[in-house]
Amino acid sequence: MASSSSPPPASRGARSSSSSSSSRASPQAAAPTPLPGSRRRRPTGLEAPRSPDEEEEEEEEEEESGPGADTDSGSDFERTLRSRDGKRAAHEAQGSRRGPKQLRKDNHSSDAQKSMRGGNLFEAVKLGKSIIESVLDEWLESYKEDHDLGFLELVNFLVQSCGHKGVVTYEMLKSLQNSHIIQQLTESFHENSADYPLSLSTPAWRRFRRGFCEVMAVLVHHTQYDVVYDEYLMDNLIALLTGMSDSQVRAFRHTSTLAAMKLMTGLMHVALSVSLQKDNSQRQYESERAKGLNRRAPEKLEELLEQHKEFQEKQKELENLMNAIFKGIFVHRYRDLVPEIRSICMEEMGQWMQHYSTSFLTDGYLKYVGWTLHDKQGEVRLKCLLTLQELYRNQEMASRMELFTSRFKERMVSMTLDKEPQVAVEAVRLLTLILQNMEDVLTDSDCESIFPLVYASSRPLAVAAGEFLYKNLTCRLWAPEGCARGDEKPCEGARAFLEQLLPFFMESEFHDHAAYLVDSLWDCAAHLLKDWQGITGLLLEEPPAEGFNDQQESALIMTLVASMRQATEGQPPIGRVSGKKTLTARERKIQAADRLRLTQHLIPLLPPLLAKQFSADVEKVVPLLEAPRYLDLRLYSTGRLEKYLELLVAQLWNVVEKHTDKEVLETSARTLSALCCPELAFYSRVDSARSCFVDQLADKFQHEASELLQSSFVEEDVYSLAATLRRIAVFHSAHDLTPWGLFAPCTHLLRHAVDTGEVPKQVVIPAMTCSHFSLLWEVAHLSSSTSSGSLPSQVQLLDLKEKVTSFCSLCQSCLVDTDSDIQEQAFVLLSDLLLIFGPQLARRGQEVLQVLVCKAEPALQSQLAGFLMDHIFSHTEACEMDHEDKELQIEALHQRRSLLAGFCKLIVYGVVELSAASDVFKHYAKFYNDYGDIIKETLNRARQIDRTEWAHTLLLSLQQLLTQLLLEQGLAGIESSAFLEIRDLARRFSLLFGLHRLQYRSALVKLHKDGIKFAFEEPASPSSKLGLVNLPFLELLSEFSPRLLHPDKALLLSYLNTMSQAHASHQGELCWASVVVYRHSLSPPEDAAAPQPCSAAKKIPGSAAKRKRLDESSVLGSPTPSSSSRLQTPLLTSTALKGRPPLLILPAGPQESSSEPEFVHRVPPLDSQHSREACPSQSQQDGSGLGQRLDRLILMEETEDKQESTGEEEDGAEFME
Repeated sequence: MASSSSPPPASRGARSSSSSSSSRASPQAAAPTPLPGSRRRRPTGLEAPRSPDEEEEEEEEEEESGPGADTDSGSDFERTLRSRDGKRAAHEAQGSRRGPKQLRKDNHSSDAQKSMRGGNLFEAVKLGKSIIESVLDEWLESYKEDHDLGFLELVNFLVQSCGHKGVVTYEMLKSLQNSHIIQQLTESFHENSADYPLSLSTPAWRRFRRGFCEVMAVLVHHTQYDVVYDEYLMDNLIALLTGMSDSQVRAFRHTSTLAAMKLMTGLMHVALSVSLQKDNSQRQYESERAKGLNRRAPEKLEELLEQHKEFQEKQKELENLMNAIFKGIFVHRYRDLVPEIRSICMEEMGQWMQHYSTSFLTDGYLKYVGWTLHDKQGEVRLKCLLTLQELYRNQEMASRMELFTSRFKERMVSMTLDKEPQVAVEAVRLLTLILQNMEDVLTDSDCESIFPLVYASSRPLAVAAGEFLYKNLTCRLWAPEGCARGDEKPCEGARAFLEQLLPFFMESEFHDHAAYLVDSLWDCAAHLLKDWQGITGLLLEEPPAEGFNDQQESALIMTLVASMRQATEGQPPIGRVSGKKTLTARERKIQAADRLRLTQHLIPLLPPLLAKQFSADVEKVVPLLEAPRYLDLRLYSTGRLEKYLELLVAQLWNVVEKHTDKEVLETSARTLSALCCPELAFYSRVDSARSCFVDQLADKFQHEASELLQSSFVEEDVYSLAATLRRIAVFHSAHDLTPWGLFAPCTHLLRHAVDTGEVPKQVVIPAMTCSHFSLLWEVAHLSSSTSSGSLPSQVQLLDLKEKVTSFCSLCQSCLVDTDSDIQEQAFVLLSDLLLIFGPQLARRGQEVLQVLVCKAEPALQSQLAGFLMDHIFSHTEACEMDHEDKELQIEALHQRRSLLAGFCKLIVYGVVELSAASDVFKHYAKFYNDYGDIIKETLNRARQIDRTEWAHTLLLSLQQLLTQLLLEQGLAGIESSAFLEIRDLARRFSLLFGLHRLQYRSALVKLHKDGIKFAFEEPASPSSKLGLVNLPFLELLSEFSPRLLHPDKALLLSYLNTMSQAHASHQGELCWASVVVYRHSLSPPEDAAAPQPCSAAKKIPGSAAKRKRLDESSVLGSPTPSSSSRLQTPLLTSTALKGRPPLLILPAGPQESSSEPEFVHRVPPLDSQHSREACPSQSQQDGSGLGQRLDRLILMEETEDKQESTGEEEDGAEFME
C-alpha cells in the first residue's frame, strides 16, 4: 500500500492524485505523439515467417546498434519507470545493493537473453494450455526476484503475440517512455502481410488464441493475493496495454484489447471474491459486536475490523484498476473500426455483468450494449444479443433491466428481421426470454410482428419463432405467475394447446401452410402435436365441441396430417432450408416407433373419418386422403387388419364418385397407387377392387359418349360425360388403363370436335389428356420390353406410330381453336409428345424404336411459334391482369413460364429446328423480367449445339425485329426508341460470344456476311422507290464488330466496299450514318477517324452534346502531326468512349472496339516515334504494346492475338468464301 506520509513520485502508470476521481488518467490525454521524422504505418499485421538464422541475425544487429538509440523524454504519455512511493523506494534501495543483478543489467548479451523469455512464454502458449500454469509459475518466481526483468518478459510476450519480430530491451524499458517504445515497434512493423496470430483461423492459431486468453486469466488468478496489489505489475501492464490499444497498427490494437478485456475479467473475479470476503468479515464483526460485554473479545473485534478495512482497500484498488481499463481501453475500443475488437468488448462486458452484477449491471454499463445493437457488422450485433440473453435468462437480473428494456425494446424487436440470419434467430430467442421472465413488456403488436416468422424459409429462424409462439400460447394456459417464473408446467394436453393454436392458424395469412407451422413448432411442442389420439378424438366427437366450427375442423385436419408427415419423414417442407442432412440412429429409431404407433392408431380411424361429413369437403378430404402414405401399410397384412383396408378402399371410391375436383382426384389416384404396390401382400385384393372401379368408369364413358355422338349435346349429359372423362384422365396418369382401350373413343370425340365444333371444352380437354396418357403408357411398355430383351413386333410399332401421328394432327388442329384453354392444353400435350418421341427415344440401346421418332413439320413449328406470340409474348394479356388479384397474376405468370419452358425444351433437344428459336430470342430483352432466366439458359444450351447455326438464329431474330419495325413505322422508326431497344438486344447478343474469339471466328464472320447481304437487299418490287430500307441493320451489326479478329475486319470491310460499289445506283443512301457507323467499326483507327462528309445527311439519334463530340472527333481525324497518333472516338457505336478526350499517344495500327473500353490514365512512356515509324508493319500486327493501356477486355484478348498473329492473314480469306 502507498505510504500516507508523502505522495508517491511520478512513475509508469501512476494514478491521478485528484481526490475527486478514483479512476486512472484518461488515455485520450495520453495519446502517443510521433517522433520528428517518423511516420505512422497503417495497421496491417504479421509478416511472413522467417528462419531461425534470420532471427538470430536480427538479434545481433540489435545488440550491435545498442538500445535506446532514439530516445525522447518529452512524451505526453504515461511516464517511464521511476521511483515509486516509500515502499517502492525502499525496494529500489535494496535492489541497488544486489551486485550480480546490476552486472546482468550492464551486460547486453545477458539482457537480450533475459528479454527473450517472452519468446519462451510465447512458444509455451502455442503448444497448448497444459503447460501454461507451470510456465507462469516460473515467470512469477522470476518476477518476484526482479520486477523489471519479469515485466520485460511479459512485454515481449505481448509484442510477439502481435506478430512482431522485434524485442524490447531492458534499456528501452528503462529509458524510453511507453509512447516511444510503441512508436519504435510500429515503425519496425513490416507490412508484408496483413495476418497476425489473432487474425489467423488455422487450428494451431485458434489454439494459440485460447492459450493467450488463458494466460491473462491465470496471471490474475496466481497474483490475486499479493502481486496484483504491488502497484507495479498491474499499473505498468495497464499503461502499456492502453498505449498499444491506441496504436494505428491493427495487430497492436486487437491483441492489447483482448489482453486488457481478459485481464479485467480476471480482476472482476478477484474483486467479486474480495467483496464476498468483505461481507463475511462484516457479518462476523456485527455478530461479535452483538455479544454481551462479558463474552465479547476486543482483540477479535479489532482483528475483524482490520480485516474489513484491508478488504475495503483491496476492493478499492481493484476497482481503480478496472476503472482504468474500462475508461482507458473499453470506452474507446468498443467502437473501433475493426469488428473483431468491438465483438471482444461486448463479449467480455457480458461476463462482467453476469458474474458481478452488483457493480456492472447498471444503466451506465448497459447503455454500451444497447448502442452497439445498431452496429453495422452482424458479428458485433450477434455478440450483443448473446450477452443480453445471458442476462435475461435470470429473472432477478431481468427485473433490474426495466429501464434498458423500455429504451431498447423497439430495436430488439426490429432485429428479428435482420439481414443476417443468425442475428435474427438470436433476436427472436432474446425476445422469448423477455416474454418468459418479464411480465407485460412485449405488447400484442410486438408479438404480432414475430408470429409470421414461423413461416420463414430459414428453418433456424422459423424454429426460434415457433418457440416464441409456443411460450406465448402456453402463457395463456398457465397462471401468470407460473409463466413469469418460467416453470415448465405440463399443458392440459393437446386439446387445450390446439384451442389456442387453431385461432392463430386461421387468423394468419398463411392458413394453407400447416406443414410449415408444424415444422416450426416441432422442436418445442412435438409431444403435443404427436398426441394423435386426442386430435382424432376431437375430430370424431359427436356432437362437435362447443365453438369448434367448420374452419377449425379443416385447420385441425391439416395440422394432423402435417404432424404425421413430420413424425414419419423428419424432413422440413419444400422450400425451407435446413442445415441438417441425415438422421442419427437415435432419431431413426424414434421415427420408426412413431410410425408404428401412428399406424396402429390411425388404421381403424381412417374409414370413420372419411365416412363422416369430411368426405364432402374438399379442404378436409384432400389431407385425409394423403394420410395413408405416411403409414406402415404392411401392418394391414401383418396385423390382420384387412377389414379396415376394405373399408378404406370403399371410402376412397366413394370420394371419387362424389368429387370432380382435380386436386381430390389426383390425391385419390396417388393413394390408390400406393395401396396397389406389387410388393405388398394385399396387392391382389386392391388390384381387383381397382379393376372394378375402372370397369364401371369405362362402361359409363362408352355409353355416354356413344349417346352424345348420336344425338345433340344436352347440358346434363355433357356434365356427366365430362365428369367421367375427368376421373378417367386423372386415374390414367397414375394407373395403366390401356387394357380398357380408351384411346379410340377419346380420339373419336376429338375428331368430332375438330370437324363440327359442337363438343364443349369440358369434354375436349379431358379427352385429350386421356389419349395422351394412353400413348405414354404404350411407349413405356415398349421401352421396358426392349430394355429387358423382348423386342416389340413391327406391327406394334407401326400401330403406335399411327396413333401418335393421328393424335398430333388432332392437337395441331386444336391449336387454332377459339377457346384459349383448349389451345393451351393442345400446346402442352404437343410439347410433351414431341419431346418424348423425339430423337433421344432411339438412343441408349433403344434403336429399334427409331420408327416412332416424330419430327415437327415446318407448319407445326409455325403454329407453335404463333401460339407463343399470342399467349406468352402478348401485351394485351398482361394489361388485362393489372387489376386482378395478385395471386392470380402469379399463377398466370407461372403458367406462361411453363408453356415457354416446354417450347424451349424442344429447341434444346433438337426436336424443332434451331432457327425456330428466333421467335423466342428476339424477346430476350423486352421480357427479361418475366422469362429472362429461361431464355438465357436456352441461348447457352443452343450455343453448345451448333455455334454457326446459333449465330444465324441471333441474326434472324434481329432481322425479324427490324423488318417488323419498318412495316409498322416505316423509315421514321429508325429514330424511335424501338430501334434503340433492338440495338440494345444486339449488344446483349454480342456479349454471349465471350472473349474466346477463335471459337466463334467462323460463326461471327458468317453472321457479318449474311448481315451485310440483308442490309443491301433490294425490295422485291423493281418499281419500289423505298430503296435500301434495310441499311439501318448495319448499325446492329456494328455491335458485333468488337468480337472480330483484325484480319476478319479487313476482309469484311473489303466485302462491304464491294457491296457498296455493286449498289452504286443508291449512292446517295450510302451516306446514311448506319453505313458510316459500320464501316468505322471495321476500319483501323487511323482510317476510322477520317472525316465523314455525309454524316450530316441523317439526323443522329442522341443528345446535341454527343453529336457535337462526334463532329469534333471527325475534325480531329485529319492526318495532322498533333492528332494522327491519337485514338479517336468511334462514331455512333455503343463502344464509344463517351465524353472522354484522347488520353494516350499509341502506335498506329488496327485496334478493336470493346463493349466497355476504358483507358488507363497513368501509363509508362511508349517507345520513341522513330521506332514506331521504323517498323510500321510490326506495329500493326503485334498488339503487345497495347496490353498495358487497353481495358480488361483487350488485355484478355491480347494473348489470343499473339497466338493467332502468324496464321491470321492466311486463314482469314477462307471465311469469306
